[in-house]
Amino acid sequence: MALNELRSITTFIKAAELGSLRKAAMDLGISPQAASKALAQLEAHLDARLFHRTTRVMSLTDAGQRLLDEVQPSVQGMQRALDNARQGKDDFQGPLRIAGPRSTFGGILWRLVEEFCDLHPGIQPDVLLEDRVGNWVEDRVDVGFRLGASPHEGVIARKLFALQMVVCASPAYLQRHGAPSSLNALAAHRCSAFRHPASGKVMPWHLLVGEQIVDLPVVPALCSNDEAFELDAVLAGKVLGQLAGVTAAPYIRDGRLVPLLVEHTPEYIHYFVYFGSRSSQPARARAFIDLAVQRLVDNPEFILSHEELQRFAASASKPESKPASKHSAKARH
Repeated sequence: MALNELRSITTFIKAAELGSLRKAAMDLGISPQAASKALAQLEAHLDARLFHRTTRVMSLTDAGQRLLDEVQPSVQGMQRALDNARQGKDDFQGPLRIAGPRSTFGGILWRLVEEFCDLHPGIQPDVLLEDRVGNWVEDRVDVGFRLGASPHEGVIARKLFALQMVVCASPAYLQRHGAPSSLNALAAHRCSAFRHPASGKVMPWHLLVGEQIVDLPVVPALCSNDEAFELDAVLAGKVLGQLAGVTAAPYIRDGRLVPLLVEHTPEYIHYFVYFGSRSSQPARARAFIDLAVQRLVDNPEFILSHEELQRFAASASKPESKPASKHSAKARH
């Protein structure tokens, strides 16, 4: 019969400490028969007698004393390690590994991490931002944020908020080129496009037509794989672009960008937070997930309502209108 070394050695140490196999069995939560069997297996495995036994007393033999002296420190160290691991699961100190997309989400994640670290100063955030789909298991990620479906099986998902795709331009662009009156009119405008950092593909614009979301390829006057660069170009009035609502919202609300073709603004996809079984998560990971849900689920800061889009769109120039030329301005005088 195979030897269960850990149980046998643990039973041996406990019997030596308590001087009784019956007491050792009670302390370990096993039956006296199981304890006797474990000890007998260990003696058979070592081919050595470990205890002198009488009807009332157990005492160590010389071989038993040598074994106890050598194995007891190691077993106690292992027990401390197990206790530390068990306590660490409920500890609000230590590393917290978080993964998320670089585009559109970095600023949002920083605010979450900053607030969480203020609440729990012992946390050591380890944040991985990238637009490619990494291997969360190999990277030992505690909490992951992604757009759309999880790249991994067996994780739990919680929906956070929708990603709108808003066609917008700066007031300077509209003064110079006017506003498109329809999707067809976009062909006459300077449009920007986003090149996906992972695939290298130029992404089409995603637009709502009726009740369907359709992909509209654009001929880009500017193309970039960096959302911040594209945003700067749109703010500078060089191009009009389709930006993520979470990125565009603050600039639309302060008047630096104007939403266009708002009836075609889709809620293209949703952000999710992903994590493993809550029962196996460290307490610090569970608390961070709870904070993310509390701060992000359907947060109006990151979503422009239909009423907002309509109101801010009203500040745009008339469709396809352009400023009068100097020649025509002179003719009016």
